[in-house]
Amino acid sequence: MAKFHAPLSEEDLSLIHALQIDPRAGWVDVGAALGVHPTSAAARWDRLAASGAAWVTAHALGDPQEVSLSFIGVDAVTEGQSGVVDALCAIAEVITVEQTASSRALMLTVITDSMAQLSTEVIPRIRAIDGVLGYDVSLCTRQHFNGSSWRLNALSRAQQQQLRPPPRPERQPGRLPPSHLDLLPLLARDGRATAASMARGLGRTPATVQRQLNRVLGSGTLSLRCDMAQSLSGYPVTCQWFAKVPAGRHEAAAAALRQLPFVRFLASTTGRSNFTIIMWLRSVADIMDVELTLQQNIPDIELQETVVMLACLKRVGRRLRLDGTALPPR
Repeated sequence: MAKFHAPLSEEDLSLIHALQIDPRAGWVDVGAALGVHPTSAAARWDRLAASGAAWVTAHALGDPQEVSLSFIGVDAVTEGQSGVVDALCAIAEVITVEQTASSRALMLTVITDSMAQLSTEVIPRIRAIDGVLGYDVSLCTRQHFNGSSWRLNALSRAQQQQLRPPPRPERQPGRLPPSHLDLLPLLARDGRATAASMARGLGRTPATVQRQLNRVLGSGTLSLRCDMAQSLSGYPVTCQWFAKVPAGRHEAAAAALRQLPFVRFLASTTGRSNFTIIMWLRSVADIMDVELTLQQNIPDIELQETVVMLACLKRVGRRLRLDGTALPPR
């Protein structure tokens, strides 16, 4: 049975907001911005992470010229659907799995190193799962906004300025050596893992791992994000719109939508619809208001389908409980 957690305190929300800005910020800097002792900030984070209320994770970005981000709607049997979900979550390239209130029982977000890997490895594995009745695929042609940029409104402007995100490094040519790639699974488990803790797991010296970590973090090949249980965020409803936007208007539409506080994801896609919008909302009742706002901000948008998510079972590689808190990484 799922354990549903009490609401987070303002101090908890402030700490999560701080790490959304800079997921690997030092506790001295975090404490200074929040007006608390560094050890108090660290202890509070340890409690949040242990309960699964919040976590920091990382994933490789891959070669932007090759990597494929795709969305797969899966039709699945009703009875025994939990087995289908478990099998889908076990596929590493399937980074997000959500149950929906629509004709698609499940919505998947998939990242592969190439289109070839998607078509020859991932889709056949999905198709082979007992209980999968059908699927449809759309490809992301441009990502305009994602959950790593979504913020809680918990810190003052002055506090946010104290915690400016680190400059995004330019991608460096060439692949990281295997010794450096060994750090990626450890950072996926805990995006704040220290060089000392990773050194123990890898059997290397802390100095060696620190040098390798610095290169990994500076390579521009890794995306770090602080995430949290949606049920504790104050925005418990996920809604996704499949829309049609005229060619040449996608950038303008994305610029207008980025100003809305509820937006979690914006992307141009292939398929019957060519623009995807995902928001976290306070209630289902907000959907009609949002749709009116979309029409007012983007007069030429055509909303083709509205999908409410019933549950998120895996988000950006992390398995979740029914209450949205994260299970301990395996």
